[in-house]
Amino acid sequence: MISLPTEQAVLLPEQTSFDAAACLGVPASTAYYGVFSDGSVDGQTILVTGGAGAVGHYAIQLAKWGGATVISTVSGDNKASVAQDAGSDLVINYKNDDVASIVNDFTSGQGVQRIVEVEFGGNLEISQNILSPNAVIAAYGSVAEGNPAIPFYDLMFKGTTLNTFLIYIVSLQARSNIVNGITKALNDNALHHQIAQRFGLNELVAAHQAVESGSTIGNTIITID
Repeated sequence: MISLPTEQAVLLPEQTSFDAAACLGVPASTAYYGVFSDGSVDGQTILVTGGAGAVGHYAIQLAKWGGATVISTVSGDNKASVAQDAGSDLVINYKNDDVASIVNDFTSGQGVQRIVEVEFGGNLEISQNILSPNAVIAAYGSVAEGNPAIPFYDLMFKGTTLNTFLIYIVSLQARSNIVNGITKALNDNALHHQIAQRFGLNELVAAHQAVESGSTIGNTIITID
């Protein structure tokens, strides 16, 4: 059992299944804030890094729902299919392809207006070369390079906004916007959920092993009968 602050205990829309509810939580909230924290994205071109991940998968869908053109990066063909199914207009394998060149070709040299970023430090060299003027990097992770050197003047002369965030401590107003926005997206049938495997409550060990193996793409659900 866990306890939550009242503002984090969200009523589930009637048409939303418990399986979907198990997937939403932190990933969808992080995705919503990453996409919409600076306002509307209608007409923008957005890059979602890690497009097959739990956050990235929702971010692609939310950005498309918000009227954006979406580019996403992934690490393999299976993950590319996941990002495409989520609605990404262009999917790039960052392990094999020149991300900056492809993005700039796709945008006719204009770059992207927003990056929803899972790996800020590791991707910074690419990011600074594909940002349009006054763009935003909304970063929620930087594992590969936890303390990157910031190319301050390169970013300043583009007017780049760096928005780092931890979803657990966003303001009450931001949380309200997240809850209301996700509810509206669900009511608009704009979100589908990535469920890789289901396990019974008596299969917890197998469920943990499946997650730790890193071989699954999507959420692992524990079913309580």
